[in-house]
Amino acid sequence: MGIAVRPSHISPPARYIRTPTAPFPPNLCVNPRERNCERARGRERERAMEEEIKAMFNESGFTLDEAEEEEVLRKCFTFCINYKLSPSDLVSSWDVYYLNRLLTESTVQNAEMDGFLLHLQNEVKEAVIKEEPNLHVYSSKDVDMILNNEDEYSKEDDIGTPTHRSNLSPEQSDPMHQTSGKAYSSGKASTLITPFGQRTEKFVVRFSINRQSGGENGKMEHDVESSEDDFIKKVQPHKRCSLAINGTKPEPGCRFMYDRTEDRFNALENRIKRHESALVASGLYEEPVDPTLASQKSIFSVGMICCDGEGHLNDKSILLQSSVEHSSGQCVRLDLQRLGQFSIFPGQIVGVEGNNPSGHCLIASKIIESVPVNALADVFPPPAKKQALEQEIASTDPASSSQELSVIIAAGPFTTTDNLFFEPLTELLAYARRKMPQLLVLLGPFVDAEHPEVRRGSIDMTFDDIFHQGIVGKLQDYVEYLGDAARVVLVPSIRDANHDFVFPQPGFDILPLGIKHQITSLTNPGTFEANEVKVGCCTVDVLKQLSGEETSRNPKDGIPSDRMSRLAYHILSQRSFYPLFPPAEGIPLDLSLAPEALHFSLVPNVLILPSDMKYFVKVVPLGGRIEGEPQAKCICINPGRLAKGEGGGTFVELNYRGTPDSASASVIGI
Repeated sequence: MGIAVRPSHISPPARYIRTPTAPFPPNLCVNPRERNCERARGRERERAMEEEIKAMFNESGFTLDEAEEEEVLRKCFTFCINYKLSPSDLVSSWDVYYLNRLLTESTVQNAEMDGFLLHLQNEVKEAVIKEEPNLHVYSSKDVDMILNNEDEYSKEDDIGTPTHRSNLSPEQSDPMHQTSGKAYSSGKASTLITPFGQRTEKFVVRFSINRQSGGENGKMEHDVESSEDDFIKKVQPHKRCSLAINGTKPEPGCRFMYDRTEDRFNALENRIKRHESALVASGLYEEPVDPTLASQKSIFSVGMICCDGEGHLNDKSILLQSSVEHSSGQCVRLDLQRLGQFSIFPGQIVGVEGNNPSGHCLIASKIIESVPVNALADVFPPPAKKQALEQEIASTDPASSSQELSVIIAAGPFTTTDNLFFEPLTELLAYARRKMPQLLVLLGPFVDAEHPEVRRGSIDMTFDDIFHQGIVGKLQDYVEYLGDAARVVLVPSIRDANHDFVFPQPGFDILPLGIKHQITSLTNPGTFEANEVKVGCCTVDVLKQLSGEETSRNPKDGIPSDRMSRLAYHILSQRSFYPLFPPAEGIPLDLSLAPEALHFSLVPNVLILPSDMKYFVKVVPLGGRIEGEPQAKCICINPGRLAKGEGGGTFVELNYRGTPDSASASVIGI
């Protein structure tokens, strides 16, 4: 094959012909020297503006990292050009970004430039929306709606979806649509159908105890809305219950995370002494002695279970640390080979009967895990607590029925992971409006720090604004709807992004709302009395943490004990909301703040322990193992989580009638 050659008579294309009348392109007409001069003048203007930006940063108290100064100034100059900002406006925006991100260093670093750019973009968007309120900024959700031929103005609203906004004013509902990149950016009500709104059954009984209608526990599932003999109706719902808060420490705004080794030592020593006093006061045990001394005869000692290493507790690594008074805080190895069954964990205070023939190992013949019910060293509350009780009881309705209480209990998160619409909470409140319980107990987290949108930092609102608009605003509508008979108790969590990260934890400060008499904030942990029913609450997942640290031996007959009841029994027997020591990773335990807040003297009638483990409602007996010792019972409740991923979770509906055995409860899924 030959090579094709253009014939000589064919002219080249017209665009390649240069005629005298055709001008050169502009960039070819400019003198190269003039072009270089123009570039130099542009670079001088850029340097001048960068120097002005640097001066404004220095004037505002910020400095630039010398190693990254050139790169930071170049990006700041680009931001000024793209968003038409003066150097002073740019530094003012950086000041806002610096405060919102809670940055501690005054050095402007290149690593923060991407986040600062996102902040500037959000500011520009908010300014445009403010100037044109009816402007709709389209997002990926709008594109999905158009492609799926969804009607933006659908009239059929599903309760619990973002379209249900009757309880929020337009000023409250608009910002919630702008908190997430997955939500609509306009002020119009969204018709987005979320996975939570697509569930088939709204309220299904998952588990129940002492329920007159329905089959066996956990086997009867039906819609609670159609139940005509619901046990909640057997207590007059319109009668306001009495409410007394036991203790108010730690207080909001307290100074925390300044604990010392001495504070932790004193808190643990006081726990050991408290158990010693209670066991001796019962008259069933003799005065404890030093377990580290060699003795051929049987001895009785009290101490704390410890592990001799950093690994998991096992039969070979158990130590017993007695009090300073008896053993100067020294530890002795504890041998449990003679015991047919036991259940222990680090931090547990126990009484041990046994002998120590060598002085190096205490061979146990019996372990006393629980303090006798009839021998409490501190039955009477402190004077400050007693005054608070009398003042609160005096302000309540004296005609309220005692020892009868209808309550709905739910634990956060209260919104699904794909949005911040708080749909599960909306449906829970709609259910509570129909059932009208005397008390609604909500336990955190409310603004979950582990929510994907919160962790990404892509929210255009403060955490306090989300809490007040998404949570407190809905609760205020709820109590206004039901009237003065409705009462709500809020218990915070260390996972709340809008609250102090410390344990024990102060309650929320919601006094400016003027609804203190109906919406009450409790400490975490905390106890209260409603219609003389003693209730204890703790939102730290102590059940899950105890489950990971506990070591136990089942009876020789092979009958395993109920694990959930055993874990709850540890809380009651130790008289502590958090008996585990050292604390689990991530728990900000501060024993200098209010160590008495972790301790409770009297066995509560109801103990609420939210956990990621499976929900349950169990009557746990305490005491009565020794002849002549009274027995107490407590209803231990794990309501589960109201929201799980992109779907609904569970909550508990409880009716208490005098004693735990006569109470009835149901775990309801949504």
